[in-house]
Amino acid sequence: MKTTMRALMGASALLSVASLATAESHATELTIAIVNNGHMINMQTVAEAYTAETGVELNWVSLEEGVLREQVTSDTATGGGQYDIINIGMQEAPIWGAAGWIEPLNFSAEYDVDDILPAMRDGLSADGQLYAAPFYGESSMVMYRKDLADAAGVTIADNDSWDNVMAAAAAMHDPDNGVYGACLRGKPGWGDNMAFVTTMVNSFGGAWFDAEMRPQLDSAEWQSAIEFYVELLGTYGPPGSEGNSFNEILALYNEGKCGLWIDATIAASFLEVDGVAYAQSPNAGNPVGANWLWAWAMAVPTGSPNSEAAQDFIEWATSKEYIQAVGNHPEFGWGSVPTGTRASTYEISEFLAAAPFAAAEMAAIESAAPGATDLKPYVGVQFASIPEFPEVGTAVAQEIAAALSGAKSVEDALAASQEAADSIMREAGYYE
Repeated sequence: MKTTMRALMGASALLSVASLATAESHATELTIAIVNNGHMINMQTVAEAYTAETGVELNWVSLEEGVLREQVTSDTATGGGQYDIINIGMQEAPIWGAAGWIEPLNFSAEYDVDDILPAMRDGLSADGQLYAAPFYGESSMVMYRKDLADAAGVTIADNDSWDNVMAAAAAMHDPDNGVYGACLRGKPGWGDNMAFVTTMVNSFGGAWFDAEMRPQLDSAEWQSAIEFYVELLGTYGPPGSEGNSFNEILALYNEGKCGLWIDATIAASFLEVDGVAYAQSPNAGNPVGANWLWAWAMAVPTGSPNSEAAQDFIEWATSKEYIQAVGNHPEFGWGSVPTGTRASTYEISEFLAAAPFAAAEMAAIESAAPGATDLKPYVGVQFASIPEFPEVGTAVAQEIAAALSGAKSVEDALAASQEAADSIMREAGYYE
């Protein structure tokens, strides 16, 4: 049964929603697996009002990105039933939806599914059916300390060359004073270091697979891109970069230790350092795929006994009203709302005033190119939308991290990557 949350639209003004589960819902408790990113953590606080209104208790399982992927994939694929709601993204949603692992989502008219940005809606659908609702969406861009760049006499332009980015990092690099020129993902994982690395490879004209889905990891383009990545991060990055992903670098940046950071646009809402400037992602001659496209979304595993209550919660948590609730929340405010999902968010004056990154974020999202091309004959920017990709990406991620740490040469790491990827794709039956 659904009801309108009118009480919370009154004096508190903290939460409003068109359609919510009441205490008469099938479940009184939902177990929700979330990635331990800032917006997800904030949701736990905002959702206290949801529980107060509906009586539905929320059991949060907050996990680091790589661990979340492993546990959610294992549980969902086997029908383990640990979770009523799961965080997944664009790589998984269409595949899992088509396979019947997650339930189709059907929301009320008040939800306004057409307000969801087409890139996000399409990326979370299969055959026109939405299988996961975006909690926040992102592309990637350059975030840099303009004060350090100005002091060093360097600039970073939109879609700058990688050589200029290297020069800017070198100019800002001041390790004696705790400042590193470039902070980039190095922690192994298909959604960790490989998210960044793949976009870099794309910009160098490389691809994961050819038209027959044969791995291309021993190509000249991969060699050039990874050599550049290792030189840039190894020379001008913080020590131990092979252990850094999003959360680690966010902490470093907010401590004033990074000159530039190329990562998810969503990071901009959590930056606490003054004077941050933004630029569209660099490229080495091929801008297509230089910036990724992703959404952390919410889905319901098939067979959940609490499916109705789970869909009601997702409808609330990804609604226009939720964004208003965060913007008006005394602990958060408009600079902390989840972005990259709804067009209407970018029409809210309070948000635009609090979010100097909004225009750069939207430009990045709109320029992302997930479609298949002659160069990249698969869907996806920082991933390939095939079931085998997580296994392939994880294997390659370990090799790239080994090259970054100095344990292997780039050539040896890519040779091992090619061998591992070829074995996986052969076993999957893509070719003999």
